[in-house]
Amino acid sequence: MPISVLESTIFKDMFGTPAMRAVFDDDATVRRYVEVEVALARVQGRLGVIPAEAAEAICERAPRARLDMERLKIETEIVGYPILPLVHQLSHLCGAEGEYLHWGATTQDIMDTATVLQMRDALALVESDLDQLDGILDRLAQQYRDAPMAGRTHLQHALPITFGYKAAVWLLMIRRHRERLAQLRPRALVGQFGGAAGTLASLGEQGLAVQGALMKELGLGCAPVTWHVARDGLAETVQFLALVTGSLGKIALDIMLMMTNELGEAFEPYVKGRGASSTMPQKRNPISCELMWSASKTVRQHAGLALDAMLQDFERATGPWHVEWSAIPEAFVLTAGSLRQACFMLGGLEVDTRRMAANLDISGGLIVAEAVMMGLAPHIGRQTAHDVVYDACREAYTSRRRLADVLREQPAVAARLDPSAIDQLCDPANYLGAAPRMVDRMRGTA
Repeated sequence: MPISVLESTIFKDMFGTPAMRAVFDDDATVRRYVEVEVALARVQGRLGVIPAEAAEAICERAPRARLDMERLKIETEIVGYPILPLVHQLSHLCGAEGEYLHWGATTQDIMDTATVLQMRDALALVESDLDQLDGILDRLAQQYRDAPMAGRTHLQHALPITFGYKAAVWLLMIRRHRERLAQLRPRALVGQFGGAAGTLASLGEQGLAVQGALMKELGLGCAPVTWHVARDGLAETVQFLALVTGSLGKIALDIMLMMTNELGEAFEPYVKGRGASSTMPQKRNPISCELMWSASKTVRQHAGLALDAMLQDFERATGPWHVEWSAIPEAFVLTAGSLRQACFMLGGLEVDTRRMAANLDISGGLIVAEAVMMGLAPHIGRQTAHDVVYDACREAYTSRRRLADVLREQPAVAARLDPSAIDQLCDPANYLGAAPRMVDRMRGTA
């Protein structure tokens, strides 16, 4: 029985995606280890650090080697790390030339660089999903640019907005994440090769040349100094994932609330049986939103773990490194799952503009009290206007009458605003401010 939903046959594709799991599974991880070892041998053979024939044999045989994964598991449990057991197997399978495998490297060099290669693939998947989500939200913002609805603060009606404006706010977050991702790559996608204590002493004068050639071979950045205990690049990556899932969690929370029977303004796509209850046939639960909300909370915990892993002692740490082995792959898988749910949910979102309009009118015009106050202020002063409209709002609320009707009976209002002006001020569609134009600016069409 699996102990994690990420491994569960039942739950794994709800919380993650096959593509992201494939980046971090055991086979992929070992392949990356081998890839780094082979690349190291290749550049060392080219530079004359190891015999060219040895490098050629390693490059030919190691990628095709049939590894004994059970033996690798058992020996890793003994050693504590998988690289020495892996090198033992690979050197034997490469023959006499295998003696030149792992020349001048240390375990953390191989594992860190493999992790960075995995992160490169994983970030490409995240980028693709963010691009797709950007397009979905852009279309929603355009389609509902002028669809009025109630804006809410502290869960109370505040002022009118449009649903396109709300979608544009979501879009703003996604576009900033895309920008962050572009900025993150040069800092995070940096390989590791420093040897036992980071000084490359075992390679003498050729150490830096090997390091530079290895990173070029792998298509990774090269740090000016070894980063064995400088884990900020990896930690920043997990913080980025926490920001992405945090934004998706906020979107999910909005939609979950809008799906309530009391609001009924937007709904996840209808799929027969999705969100059904075992006892209540009427239920249509917000499944994708719940998964996105859950991911936001779980990845946030991984972000904390990644920060904890930065506290490393001296030149090689005693244990914080191991925390990353869980935090990085799990954060990526959960982020991928959340992004997939977001694209599905928002891509087929059902929006009820009539219900939005009805909810906007539910207070009988109270939602545009600020509009009335600002319309009256030039005549009697802002503070006096505030007090007059405040009293009118209280009267409208307690008597369950429309604000416009109460305002017409107020001498201070009726003396300065004719009935048509009052009606204009009390129409929420006339008090959208710059919301539609902000949508245009967000979409780049202004």
